[in-house]
Amino acid sequence: MPDKSRPARTPAKGTGSTAVGTAGGAATAATSPRRSPGPKVRPKNGVDRYFEVTERRSTFGREVRGGLTTFFTMAYIVVLNPIILSGADVNGNTLPFASVAAVTAFVAGVLTIAMGIVGRYPFALATGLGINAIVAVYAATQLSWPEIMGLVVLEGLLITLLVLTGFRRAVFAAIPAQLKISIAVGIGFFLTIIGLADAGIIRPGAPLISFGVGGALAGWPMLTFVVGLLLTSVLVVRRVRGALLIGIVATTLFAIVVEAIAEVGPRTGADGSEANPRGWALQVPSWPDDWFGTPDLSLIGDFSLFGGFERIGIIAAVLIVFSIMIADFFDTVGTVTAVGAEGDLLDEDRNLPRSQPVLLVDSLAAAAGGASSISSNTTYIESAAGVGDGARTGLASVVTGLFFLVAAFFTPLVQVVPSEAAAPVLVIVGAMLISQIRDLAWDDMSLVIPAFLTIALMPFTYSITNGIGAGVVSFVLLRVAVGRRRDVHPLMWVVAAVFVVYFALDPIQQLI
Repeated sequence: MPDKSRPARTPAKGTGSTAVGTAGGAATAATSPRRSPGPKVRPKNGVDRYFEVTERRSTFGREVRGGLTTFFTMAYIVVLNPIILSGADVNGNTLPFASVAAVTAFVAGVLTIAMGIVGRYPFALATGLGINAIVAVYAATQLSWPEIMGLVVLEGLLITLLVLTGFRRAVFAAIPAQLKISIAVGIGFFLTIIGLADAGIIRPGAPLISFGVGGALAGWPMLTFVVGLLLTSVLVVRRVRGALLIGIVATTLFAIVVEAIAEVGPRTGADGSEANPRGWALQVPSWPDDWFGTPDLSLIGDFSLFGGFERIGIIAAVLIVFSIMIADFFDTVGTVTAVGAEGDLLDEDRNLPRSQPVLLVDSLAAAAGGASSISSNTTYIESAAGVGDGARTGLASVVTGLFFLVAAFFTPLVQVVPSEAAAPVLVIVGAMLISQIRDLAWDDMSLVIPAFLTIALMPFTYSITNGIGAGVVSFVLLRVAVGRRRDVHPLMWVVAAVFVVYFALDPIQQLI
């Protein structure tokens, strides 16, 4: 988160996130010019006919190239996901880093291939950047990892039900644009906080947080982060394809050299205390003994479907499912619209023809991610990179998925990457997400206050749920207060009532 919201015509940026593509993508789709269709040409073979390669004015070469571009643009998630989830607890132990990386790559491969074959559009899927941060926080504070994954599975099944009933669009339409944009912006700040914390730039202190070590950017790991942030920023603004992946790899190489020369060591000691404040936050960067390894897929199936309900109660568990669904929900419509516009795949009403299979695969991907213990999977805006390179059909997604499957066998390499090398990506993604703030309405305080509360409470309380709840409740209240009751969709009243119960849960429990 993450998860995802950048204009579709910047495919070279290469960033993903569970919350991108909503307002920004829709705006691009609404303004992107359509090209007139060319003459219909007979397909060359069965594969061509099934994927409509020739009909969409593409070639097998373009589809392969586009699939490769998408893979290299979003492959950073194989590194970043285990770093974000590394603190999650499973039966008293942390999630195995290599196994998370292997399962992340494997599930992304299977789901992206499914999207290509079933959806037949050039969309790729992987663990949602942003959503993984949300569930990691819940697992660290309220639930065990299998329990939170069970709630993710339920969330995915719920979205699938909404797709099958046609209700998904109705729920999406009920949330006002002001709050949709605010949620993306808030997640941007939230990811930035996580990135800065992972790099050690901000740390717990007095009164709230402190800057670096003793108020200074001290230590080689912090220098590594700064170098990585500046390098990745340059690559992004220069629109280099795979900028984030290149940034992670280059910064990791720099970190390996630094560790070999300076012998910095880890930040925490054997007892878990911060024995070396100037050390590496997670893993110490060094060359692995083995580059190739059989994927450890033991995490698949390690989830407790209703364990969360037993631990924290039905209301709290339902609200977590709802909050994850909200974070997951805003991604696909905007992403599909934006990428579809980039590839001239939309109809005259700016809708994606035969979108039901796409939405179905995307919804099932959320449940599949939870069932695999790697967090909800979702459609990536990085798919626009492949479309920009010529991809127009699901054949490109098949290529992307196959490369993810291959990547699952090289996960020992990801253990080389320190969090200081990946943290710049979180900051860059945060910057991209908050760019949507330009689309907020600033001339009506009944809209400004809900947007502000949504944005502010996410990073300051380290909770996506709190931000969404504050925004929804204040939006309903203030629109009624200014006589704009008709602006509130009936479903928003239901959502607001649920959040009122959520925020008042403690006093309610005391009264009971």
